[in-house]
Parts: sequence; C-alpha cells; structure tokens
Amino acid sequence: MTDQPTTPCCGTAEAAEATGSCCAPAARQEAVEAGAACCGDAAGTSPVTDGSYPVVVIGAGPVGLAAAAHLHERGLPFTVLEAGPSAGAAIAEWGHVRLFSPWRYDIDHAARRLLEAAGWAEPVLDALPTGAELVESYLQPLAKLPPIAPHVRYDARVEAIGRLGMDRVRTAGRDRAPFVVRLASGDDILASAVLDASGTWRTPNVLGANGLPAHGERAAAGLIGPALPDVLGADRAAYAGRHTVVVGAGHSAANTLLALAELAAQEPGTTITWATRGGTIDRAVGGGEADALPARGALGTGIRRLVDSGRADLLTGFAVHTITPADDHVRLTAVDGRTLVADRIVGATGFRPDHSIAGELRLDLDPALGCTRALAPLIDPNEHSCGTVRPHGVDELSQPEPGYYAVGVKSYGRAPTFLLATGYEQVRSIAAALAGDWAAARDVQLDLPETGVCSSNAAPQTGESGGCCG
Repeated sequence: MTDQPTTPCCGTAEAAEATGSCCAPAARQEAVEAGAACCGDAAGTSPVTDGSYPVVVIGAGPVGLAAAAHLHERGLPFTVLEAGPSAGAAIAEWGHVRLFSPWRYDIDHAARRLLEAAGWAEPVLDALPTGAELVESYLQPLAKLPPIAPHVRYDARVEAIGRLGMDRVRTAGRDRAPFVVRLASGDDILASAVLDASGTWRTPNVLGANGLPAHGERAAAGLIGPALPDVLGADRAAYAGRHTVVVGAGHSAANTLLALAELAAQEPGTTITWATRGGTIDRAVGGGEADALPARGALGTGIRRLVDSGRADLLTGFAVHTITPADDHVRLTAVDGRTLVADRIVGATGFRPDHSIAGELRLDLDPALGCTRALAPLIDPNEHSCGTVRPHGVDELSQPEPGYYAVGVKSYGRAPTFLLATGYEQVRSIAAALAGDWAAARDVQLDLPETGVCSSNAAPQTGESGGCCG
C-alpha cells in the first residue's frame, strides 16, 4: 500500500486534473467534490489499482476470510471488519450443530495455501465438523496468520457505506472516489472497494405467512427462539419439560426437531409440534438414503421417522397469522383459523439480507430475491436446487456501484441454495478482477458432488458462517 502524502499535491479540480496525482485526504476530498479525478493517471486509474486505499471486507467468517486470503495472494491491501469479538463469531452461536458437508468442501484454496505454509495440520477431509470445530480448527488459525491478523479489526460493526464527498445522486467522478465505510464507533475508513460478506444470520425471516411479521410477533419475541437453539446444551432449561412449536420446513427445522426429540427422551413432559406452511415435509426429508451426502440423507430419514413414530405432532399448511402471548404461554393462530398453544416457538423460516448499510450506494437488486439481477435467474429456488446452480463470479455480482460486491450467502438474497464453495469462488473471481486479471476473474469453476452441497436452511445461511454445508 502506498504512503499517503502529508501535504496537498492538488487543491483544486483543475490542479488535480493537471497533475493526475494523489492528494492529501483533505485536498483529495475538495477536488473530488468538484468533479476531479484527483487520484490516478490521465487514463483514470482507480484507487483499487493504485493501492491508495485498502479493499474493505465486511465479516470474518469463511467467505470473508477467504476473500482476505485471495486479496493477499494478489498483493492487494485489505482490511477485514468483523462485528463480533473473534473470527467466526456468528458460527459460534450455532457451534453445537454438525455440518452435513465434509471438510473437503469447507476449506478455501487460497486459505489452505496460507495455512499449510504455516504448518497447519489439515483435518480429515471426509469428517463432518461441527460449527465450533469449523471455527476452532480453521477460521481462528486462518485469522491469526501473520498475512491476515494485522488487517482484521474486531468489534467493528459497519453502520453505513458511501462515497467520499458525494451522495447517491452525484455521478461525476463517482467511480474514482473512494468508499467511506462508517463504523458504529464513529470511525470512517476509506476503501478502494467493498466486499460485503456480513451474511444474513442477524436478519431471520419472520413467522408471518405473507412475509410480514405475524400480528403480535414482536410482542412475543421473548418466547421465540432462533433457528438453531442449543436445546441439549446452553438452552436446555428453556425447552426441557415444555411444549415447543418449531415453525419452518428446512433442514434447520429438522436439526432442531431431532435435538428436541432427544431432549424429550431425557426430560419428561417435553413435547414437540412441527408447523409447516406447505402441505408436505418433502423439502426437509430430501433424498433420504439416496442423498449423495450421507449426513444430509440421515437428517431427512431421521425426521421422517420422528413424525411417523408420533414423537412429534405435524401440522401442515399452518400459515401463521397471529401470535398472542399470555403469561408464560403463546397462542399461534393460522390463516385458516386453527390455533395452537405452546410454551416456546422456534422460528426456523430462513433468513433474508439487510442492504440498509448500502443505502447511499447505487444497487440494482432483483425484486424477488434481493440479489443482483444477473444472478437471480441462476439461483431462483422456484427453478433451481443446489445442484443446478452454475458457478458465477465478478460479472454476475457487479452492481451499478463500481467496486461494491455482496458476497457469500448475502449475495443470494432470499434464495436458500447457497453453496459455501460457491462463496469461495465468488471472492477468488472478484479478487482477480480487482487486480486487473480479467482472464482469471472470468474463469469461474466449481467442483462439487453431482447433487451439489447446499445449505438450504440446514443451518444459518450467512456470509459470516457461510452456511453449514457448503
């Protein structure tokens, strides 16, 4: 990264254009506001290629740290901003869950090269890690490596992103103005590009059947648990001896139902109801014994046996309309008028992206999924499963705002078909593009089992966690 001048080399738009040189920050801002190309040569070199500012990566989960590894290999300066206290902080919240994809699909290639050079002991590639093992055996060692560690800031929550000296309306000089990444602490960080790998773990879908919160949902928040509570560990007391309703039809719901069944075998009075919006549980059951990933197949087989044995009551077509808290209980009322009373609710209805931090950037999002328009037809869950989503990279992830990319699970919007390995390929492609290697950037490839390796709500779909099975 080049040193910033301490004195102005240009003070006006005319001087900036004449010298084509980088300015001290104050002079740069004045010139940019006047429409000058303050930093760069006459051809319009961007801050990305001249190294004036780092590439900012938001999130120190699998995809965010993979981005850091690829940027390092490309010789591009970078800063990783992690909202939590450590690498993989979001994954740690579901660390008790075992992934159904083996290690071989959970490790990025550039990250592997850095780790192996430092003497890292590779895990057994066919073993299935838990979320905690993914953090402890992979993410934390990666984040502590000398090429990565000095460039990671923890407890650094991003509140907003803009362009230096201009709002969303301003066009002149926009592609040459650095990004301003504002933190909750009030600090502003200037960036040449931004890769948002912040994920979706903090923005779960609501329980209401129409995409809006159910009536009374916010008032009942204290009785609604997250998608993957640790019912056999830290959260045991909240569920033991109580009636829990699990709402949702994905693999996260299946994981929680099986854990609750184990708890019920140990704690008398523990009862379970599974409420799904759809008319079948085929999505959760999946391929069963025919699944190319045995652990995912076993999950489906187990949930089918749980229902068939009567250890969990199944209510299909139960579209939640109203949630009414009363003392220590809660009543769920469906659109069709059916009611259900329980002690606890587990919301396992998936996740959605929050693009509010990019409100001052120019984004063109698909109206249904909330991803880029170019990516939407490739991942639409109405048309595709994990196995039919083809590899994609910088071209499909580009926005009208040059240099800004949502990557990882956030790039998929509301589509539940994210692949962790796909996230790794996304950031490899973008890093190559930022370095000017467009041949490599557009040579996108992905090696997966024939059926694909899909998070599909199996666990949190998040750029911080990268999903649990990709």
